[in-house]
Amino acid sequence: MQNPQVDKYLVDGCMRCKLGATPACKVTKWVPELETLRLLVLDSGLTEEIKWGVPCYTLNGKNVIMISAFKEYACISFLKGALLPDKHKILVKQGEHGQAWRIVKYTQQKDILKQATILKNYIAEAIAIEKSGKKVEVKRNPEPIPEELLEVFKQDTELKKAFYSLTPGRQRGYIIFFSQPKQAQTRLSRIEKYRGKILMGEGLNDKYIGKKKPA
Repeated sequence: MQNPQVDKYLVDGCMRCKLGATPACKVTKWVPELETLRLLVLDSGLTEEIKWGVPCYTLNGKNVIMISAFKEYACISFLKGALLPDKHKILVKQGEHGQAWRIVKYTQQKDILKQATILKNYIAEAIAIEKSGKKVEVKRNPEPIPEELLEVFKQDTELKKAFYSLTPGRQRGYIIFFSQPKQAQTRLSRIEKYRGKILMGEGLNDKYIGKKKPA
């Protein structure tokens, strides 16, 4: 069943930046592709929702697939794509550090239509994986924990406990994010800024924080 919130997304975009609801919004560039992907996923029986501002398709409350628009392409994301056989070699990693997600990029609607049967099979396999309860084995903190965070842990045992209670993926997201700035003070500022989210058990991107750029 189509969700009216997704209808609005296809018109206004995710509304996470000032370009939302304007002709410059990246979503407007890929509406035919997004609509085609949407119909393919809806045909699987997954529940259509909006999460993180974009269409998300769930099974019993569990996120399985997303569709979204980027500047250079529209894509369908398989949240446990690392477990898919990928017989047709169409899946790519979602970002440099992606471990679980895999995406398929499109720039033309006709290419989606050509691969419609393949995509339906991938969607069915993704649903079967979710039903099976299989999980992606995420490497636990392959990046070193920044010294600033380790120092904060010595003084803030509550934060330390909350951090190590997060899932490995959420921990890794914070480690990468906290390690990026070159200046130690900036790294400390990020740690302090996101302390509340960690204490609440939230990952870096569990909720959209706002338009203000990180320190």
